[in-house]
Amino acid sequence: MLVDRANYGRLKPVIRAISHRPELELQILAAGTMVLARFGHPVDVVAADGFRIDGEIFVELEGSTPTTMAKSVGFAVVEFASEFQRLKPDVVLLIGDRYEALAAAIAAAYMNICIVHVQGGEVSGSIDESARHAISKFAHYHFPSTKRSAEYLIRMGETPSTILGIGCPSSDIARTLDTRVTPAMVNAAGSGTMLDVNKPYLLVIFHPTTTEYGGEQAQIQQLLSALDRLSLQTLLLWPNIDAGADQISKAIRIFRDQNAPKWLRIVTNLMPEHYLKVLASAACAIGNSSSFVRDAGYFGTPVVLVGERQKGREADIHVSRVAPVADDIFRTSLRQIEHGRYAPSSLYGDGMVSERLAESLTRLRPYTQKRLHYIFEETVAGPTNGHANLGHHPGERRIEGDSEQESGAAREQTVIGIHG
Repeated sequence: MLVDRANYGRLKPVIRAISHRPELELQILAAGTMVLARFGHPVDVVAADGFRIDGEIFVELEGSTPTTMAKSVGFAVVEFASEFQRLKPDVVLLIGDRYEALAAAIAAAYMNICIVHVQGGEVSGSIDESARHAISKFAHYHFPSTKRSAEYLIRMGETPSTILGIGCPSSDIARTLDTRVTPAMVNAAGSGTMLDVNKPYLLVIFHPTTTEYGGEQAQIQQLLSALDRLSLQTLLLWPNIDAGADQISKAIRIFRDQNAPKWLRIVTNLMPEHYLKVLASAACAIGNSSSFVRDAGYFGTPVVLVGERQKGREADIHVSRVAPVADDIFRTSLRQIEHGRYAPSSLYGDGMVSERLAESLTRLRPYTQKRLHYIFEETVAGPTNGHANLGHHPGERRIEGDSEQESGAAREQTVIGIHG
């Protein structure tokens, strides 16, 4: 299941790699903002890329409050359970920390469906971090993005042999991407000033921090004030659907209407490759998107990371962190713009992750019962691809009493992608 624009961008090379594997049957569910018209119905992009959509489900309750988020999780568990019952996958592939992915993990786990989680073990702010760790505890196999994340998973009690490899698949697109930006990519849709892509521009994304619900309007006002002082042409993307998003959108509209800024263009959505091109070519990225931490590093784009949403997330030297205070944002942005591009980072992947992930899916053996490794010191039966290089502990033993888990060669798997 694809749930938003960002995660499709990260999982697109994995989807393609899986589709090229005759041992695997790919099923795709679309949910979350992927199926919502007010976000540009991004699922159309998936279909245009040549991938079959096996189901579309609607789980988002309007309101963008903590209550509607919690209720949406409940609706999503019900809908995912129905779809899993219909599609009968052998493996559910999840990515990240979205609450929709958490709902999918709950449904799959209670239906005894094996779960593979990509991007587990990372530290970040907001409720997203709790959701990410919860998904990891439901998951049977893991493909973390960094070595530190892999070590954190082991400290959480995950069995080392269930870590299939390391790296973020979004690096695969970055490795081969032609980063040239055309005017149509940024000016064909949206509203506001027409951007001159041959001159420096800022890319701005600011999502709500759900654990600070009620303070998002003041924070975006501080950010907009800093941008107004910079007065550099800016492409701003509307926030996601999390609790507090409506207040951010409202503040942006009020600022736009009252100030009529000549430097601002606002768009709802960009195609995955177009987004990465825009990020790669930006003079600076300002806000709190996780893509500013991981994806911007591949291109060396300077970043000003605002507020607590990505607190604790592993970052390279291209990121400068500031509080949501206009003066701090303004001064740090000036320094980052003056600094210019940084050396490309491979912290979140070497650009050849998707093939390793698809290969590992052909080799794993689904199982249902997982246990804390530091208590049982078990090793899950079945080969891994060896890329994690984390080894096994002395005294490991196979799980007893699970003949299916300890059975012979891996069989053809049906993999359903749940990208959260």
